[in-house]
Amino acid sequence: MENHPVSQSPMVSQLHDEARVTFYKKTYAHLAGAVLLFILVETLFFQIDAIVNFALSLTGGFSWLLLLGGFMLVTNYAEKMAIGSNNTNMHYAGLILYVVAEAFIFIPLIFIAIMIAEDGAFDILNQAAILTLCLFTGLSAIVFLTKKDFSFLKSALTLGGFIAIGLIVAGTLFGFNLGLWFSVGMVVLASGSILYQTSNMIHKYQENQYVAASLGLFASLMLLFWYILSILSND
Repeated sequence: MENHPVSQSPMVSQLHDEARVTFYKKTYAHLAGAVLLFILVETLFFQIDAIVNFALSLTGGFSWLLLLGGFMLVTNYAEKMAIGSNNTNMHYAGLILYVVAEAFIFIPLIFIAIMIAEDGAFDILNQAAILTLCLFTGLSAIVFLTKKDFSFLKSALTLGGFIAIGLIVAGTLFGFNLGLWFSVGMVVLASGSILYQTSNMIHKYQENQYVAASLGLFASLMLLFWYILSILSND
């Protein structure tokens, strides 16, 4: 996610320690709120059979590609809302839109996890959540402890993202399973994205962009959760 400053608010890296800590607290508080909202929306979706059936109907062939394309368009628009406006309400609208889009696209994967695990479904979900949280925390700690700027990862992440999209499209069109190693590779890509987004939070954002910073972290967190859950569901 690109950062295009839209105001003259000071950069976080230029703030004194107390203001910088306040920014971090706001960012992670909004990240926690986004995760909670995701859980609530996902739970609500699974209470409505029509939504679940509609999401499942989009998981095959071209329908899946259309769903992924629509998801990318919606999330890109949500990111622009969170970054490209001085209106705080627009920032929150972008974050909420992104969370709802994530909750919808997660329906098929969570459904599969439930079907495979049966009575142990929530064990798989909990395991995936714990592993994701542990890895996310460890990667975030690396950035804070080293204070290193990981912006150099941008090119590798962009290239990896295009390769992943190409493989997903090819797998859908030609009917082959991308397999375990693809999911492992995506976990590595998501981990790099967490390093990049956390570094951006420290070095690239402005003081008033804590909502946008939380959205970037949320996107990376959910990508990591998706592929960890995929690995556990296919274990």
